[in-house]
Amino acid sequence: MSRIGKKPVTLPKGVDVQIAEGNLVTVKGSKGTLTQQLHPDMIIVQENGELTVQRPSDTKLHKSLHGLTRTLIANMVVGVTDGWQRALEINGVGYRAVLEGQTLVLSLGFSHQVRREPPPNVQYIVGERKSANEPLGLIVRGIDKQVVGEEASRIRALRPPEPYKGKGVKYAEEKVRRKAGKAGKAR
Repeated sequence: MSRIGKKPVTLPKGVDVQIAEGNLVTVKGSKGTLTQQLHPDMIIVQENGELTVQRPSDTKLHKSLHGLTRTLIANMVVGVTDGWQRALEINGVGYRAVLEGQTLVLSLGFSHQVRREPPPNVQYIVGERKSANEPLGLIVRGIDKQVVGEEASRIRALRPPEPYKGKGVKYAEEKVRRKAGKAGKAR
C-alpha cells in the first residue's frame, strides 16, 4: 500500500464533497468551489466525514495513481478551507510592484512596466518595503494550489534572480547562490 494513499482525508465542518460519475470530484467550502476530474480507475469512498482512496489492483499504474489521487483531493480540501499562498521577494534598485485595482504592475528594469491580470480565484498582495536594502514582498493567494504555483512561477520568470547582485524576483524561501565578480588583473 502507498503510505500517502492509504491515509484518509478528514473533511472539516462546512466542506461538502460530491463524487460524480467517472470520479469528477467537487469540493465546496467557505472560500469557494473546486472541481477536478480524477482518474476513473481509482475508488473514492466517502464515509464518516472522511474520504479514502482505494486502488483496484496492484499494477504499476494504479500504485502510482493511489497517492496522487489522495494528495489532489487533500489539496482541494485545504484550498477551499484555508487557501494556498506563495510568497515572492523583489530585489533590485528601482524594482517595484504596485496594485492598480486587481492588476499587478511590475517595474523590473525593462523599458516598460509589466502588467499581470490575476487568474480566477487568485489575488495579489503587495507588502511594504521598510528600507531601501530590504526586498519587496509579494504574495500570490488563491484556492487552487496548482494555479497559485503556476502564477507565482510566471511572475518569477519575468526577471529570475541573477547570481552576481541577487537582483530579480525570487521565492521567499529560495536561496540564490552568489558568484564572485571578475577578479582584477594580477601584476
